[in-house]
Amino acid sequence: MAGVLLCLLAAALYAAGVLIQKVALRDVDGFTAIWLGCLIATAVLLPWAPQLVGELATAPAGAIAGAAYMGVFPTAIGFTAWAYALRRMDVGRLTTTTYAVPAVSVLLSWLLLGEIPTAYGLVGGAICLLGVAISRRR
Repeated sequence: MAGVLLCLLAAALYAAGVLIQKVALRDVDGFTAIWLGCLIATAVLLPWAPQLVGELATAPAGAIAGAAYMGVFPTAIGFTAWAYALRRMDVGRLTTTTYAVPAVSVLLSWLLLGEIPTAYGLVGGAICLLGVAISRRR
């Protein structure tokens, strides 16, 4: 039950964050909005900084490099693209396109990593794409 409540809370906070970002993008560019978001997230996570330092001391260098890479490249590129699109599109229409992410992930893991999707993966991806198609219809 706690997991369901946390999922609902995450969805509500995500929606609130998108709406706040849309309003912020009226006055600032995408990079500034992303920088402010990172600054706020850093401030919120500061209480866990001592634990981070302790775990970094014992973590393998490859794991640290991998985490840094994931934070800098895919995340930064994704948020930059999101801010660019959000400034130019309606929030509701843009948000529905995120339903394509699971389907694209299944497809990319199949093509790039050779991971053969399960029947559930294919059906789930098709449902996600159908939802995007329905929501994007005029």
